[in-house]
Amino acid sequence: MHQRPKTVPIVSAFLFAAAAMAALVAASLLVPHTPLDRFWELSRRAEAEFRALGRIAEVLLLLVGIAACSAAAGLLRRKKWAWWLALLLFAVNGSGDLVSFILTRDWLRTLSGAIIAAGFVYSLSRSSVRRYFEQN
Repeated sequence: MHQRPKTVPIVSAFLFAAAAMAALVAASLLVPHTPLDRFWELSRRAEAEFRALGRIAEVLLLLVGIAACSAAAGLLRRKKWAWWLALLLFAVNGSGDLVSFILTRDWLRTLSGAIIAAGFVYSLSRSSVRRYFEQN
């Protein structure tokens, strides 16, 4: 199979978007009182929680951004390690949403996130996608 499954560029696009969002959030935490602070109007609670974590939040967000960007680029280059990394990122994200649901009982936000992450795991786990990365 030489033709890339349609799933690969779609998942890569979402991973690139996640990397950009992680970088923006990290930048807004690193350099407060900039136009990036408007980003926090979406969730003041998230801002408070991230700021309470201090530098560790910034470092973790930058690591997540690097991992997501690396996975996205690697998927487009048909790298098996990127397929594993993407699966791991979505599995951790979905698990985090489930834990968040238990803690917050925010049905819409947490369960929708878990369902979306499960959808990505499912789409990456389909046999045609697995075979595509195994042939490399």
